[in-house]
Order: sequence, then structure tokens, then C-alpha cells
Amino acid sequence: MLQPKTLRTRISLLLTAVAAALLVALGSVWLDATRKAIHEEVEAATRVAEQWLTVLLRETARDPSPQARARLMGHLESVGRLRANTLRVETRQGALIYHSPEPTYKRGRDAPGWFAALVSPRVSDRVLPAGELQLRLLPDTSRATLDAWDELCLALGGGVMFLGCLFTFARFAMNRALAPLCAIDAALALTARGEFNTRLPHFGAAELDRVATTYNRMASTLESTLVENSRLAYDQAFAEALQSKLEAERLHIARELHDELGQGTTAVRTLAGAIRQRIDDPQLVRCTDAILSTTSDMQSGVRRILRRLRPVEQFSRGSMAEALATYCKAWAARHPEIHLEARFEAPDAPIDEQAALALFRLLQESLTNVARHAAASAVTVRLEPADDGLQLSVTDNGRGLGASTPETGHFGIAGMRERMLALHGSLSLERPDHGGLRVRAELPFQTA
Repeated sequence: MLQPKTLRTRISLLLTAVAAALLVALGSVWLDATRKAIHEEVEAATRVAEQWLTVLLRETARDPSPQARARLMGHLESVGRLRANTLRVETRQGALIYHSPEPTYKRGRDAPGWFAALVSPRVSDRVLPAGELQLRLLPDTSRATLDAWDELCLALGGGVMFLGCLFTFARFAMNRALAPLCAIDAALALTARGEFNTRLPHFGAAELDRVATTYNRMASTLESTLVENSRLAYDQAFAEALQSKLEAERLHIARELHDELGQGTTAVRTLAGAIRQRIDDPQLVRCTDAILSTTSDMQSGVRRILRRLRPVEQFSRGSMAEALATYCKAWAARHPEIHLEARFEAPDAPIDEQAALALFRLLQESLTNVARHAAASAVTVRLEPADDGLQLSVTDNGRGLGASTPETGHFGIAGMRERMLALHGSLSLERPDHGGLRVRAELPFQTA
């Protein structure tokens, strides 16, 4: 497969082709001028020869002596060849008596026939009567044509040398002019390999300087973007590790509560029940009943805490929407003074456990903030598909985030944002038209 020509070769060939076309055009003009010059030269020489022969014939006609013909032939033979003409002496019947000698100028050489046909003009013979004889003057353009051919060969040689020198000079000039492209190509190759620290200098040409400026700006942008992406990747990895650690810690606390506090409370209930069955003292009976009631409340509280710390069990037993609805129902029961409206439109496909857990924790944190800080009388929870993901929003009509409680001061909000970041989602805090606060989380849809 042929390799494509380089730009410098193409431009050099183009310049050489233009120069060659110009030389061809000049050559056609030269051919026309040469044809006219040969015609004028031959025509002038023929007229001079014709006039001389006419004068010679008149002198011969005035001499009636028998030696007149011999003197005429002697004059013609002494003159020899006439310039640019061939002289023939013939009888009236066409028999040849005398033929002028062949030209000695560039003897043995002739121009190519095709070239002679291009430049030779059309000239007619001259016939001069001389009594019983006739002189035939034949214009001969062979020598003028040969001179033109020699001039053309010399010009062609010079033209070829000129075109060769032009191509060499154009290539050298293009090499010098396009040398910065090598630096640009090397910089682009480094950029393609992910190295964005290369910068191009100014080359002194307006066009190349604009390319260098644009490349330097692009490289700076890519370098800063790479640094920013690295920082975001690190932040996401850190947030994911932090959330994994928090979830592990929550599960550890849940196990400790279940194993230690749960079993201790059960043991206390068992002992109190045994004491209750063996005593008849009414005062002691009331004490044991109080112990049983308190431990029952403690067990209920531990179960609620376990449900908060270990929601994965709920996801395994039902859909994410059902788990969120169950939590909202329990929250509304604990906070009857706040009206809660919930609507969940989750996809039919099971959601990835990490994504479901992130949305569950966000709902927990948002509703906890509403109960603790918002002083709201109503809250709305919405879960619905959005583009290629899920959107969860919690909107209340409370006092919102004031200037005295900036967003950065809420560690719960920071935790929610880190959790969304770890899953390539986003979290935004908005102020609705009617006041209050809207926590909106968007998470890419990830199936289990």
C-alpha cells in the first residue's frame, strides 16, 4: 500500500506543477512567435533572391549573344546557394539543368518532423521565366526550423533545471516553515498518552501561534480536569470507604445491642417473672410488674433501634418502596403532630442493595432533621423515576436552613452528600416557594 504524500511534498509538487504549466503556456507563445519569425525571415530572403534573379535575368535578356546563357549559368553557379532558398534551373519541359548545392550550415542535422510541422510556415515557390529556361526558387525553412529546435532544446534543459531547483527550494522552504508541525505532532502524541504537561512555544507565525495558544489552553484545561477527576475519584473512594465503615459500625452496634442489651433485658424479665410468681406481697408485686413493664418498653425500643441500624433485612423481605413506606409509617406514629404524606413509585426491578440503603439512610436523616430542627407541621416524601435514575425528595414547611445554621454545619447533610457521591449521585437543598426546605437526591438507576 502506497504511503500518502506529506504536506511539504504536496505543496512542492503543486508549486512545481504551476511553474510547469506557466512554462508550457510560455512555450506555446514562443512557438507562435517562432513560426511568425521564420515566415518573415524566409519570406524576406525569398523576396531578395527573387529581386536579384529578376535583375540578372533582365541583363541576360538584353544580351542577344549566344554566350548570354553561359554567363547566366556562370553567375548562378558562382553564387551557389541562396539564403533560405533552393534554386533549380529547368527547361520548359521540366528537365533539371542546375540545382543549387545543399546548405553547409549544420549539415547533416534536421529538426524532428513533428516540430518542423509545428513551426514551418506555408510559403509558395517562385517561378521566373528565362527564355527557353525557367528558374524555380524554392523557399527552404529547414535551417531556421533547426535553429528553433536547438533553441527549444536549450530552453527545455534550462526549464527542467529550473523546475528541479524550484522543487528543491520549495521543499527546503516548506521544511523550514512546517518544522513547528513536528513539535505540535509530538505534543499531541503526548496528550494522546495522557501527558498534559507539555506546552508549545510561540513560533513567530500567526497561524501556528494561534494553534499553539489553543493547544496550550486545551492542555491546561485537560490537566486541571485530570487533577479534578483524580480528586473526585479520591473523594468518592473515601466517601464509599467511610460509608462502608459506618455501615459496618452500625451492624456491630446492632449485634452488641441484640446480644448484650437484648439478652440482659430478657434475663431481667425472666427473673422478675419468676419473682412475681413466688411472692404474695402486694407492694412487691407492683414492683415486679413495673420491672416487667419497663423491660418490655426497653425491648420495644431496642427493636426500633435495630430496625434503624439494620434495614437490609427489610429489603430482603420486601421491595425498597415497601421498606421506605414502613419507615414513614413508623415515623408518623412517633410524631403525630407532623402530618406526613408519602408517595413511592419505584421501578419493578429490584434495586441494588447499596443504592437502596443509601436512599433509606437519606430518608432517615431527612425525617430526623424535620423532627428535630424544622419546626414543621407537614412533610411530603416522594420517590419516583427521573431520567435514568431515581429521585427521592423530602419537603417540609418548616423554617428551612437559615443563615445562622449554614449547610456546612450539618454533619448529617454532609454524610448524605458523601453517600450520594460514593454512588455517583447528587444531593441538593432547595427552598420551595411556600417556604421550608426540600432535600432532593438523584441516584443513577442500578439494578441488583
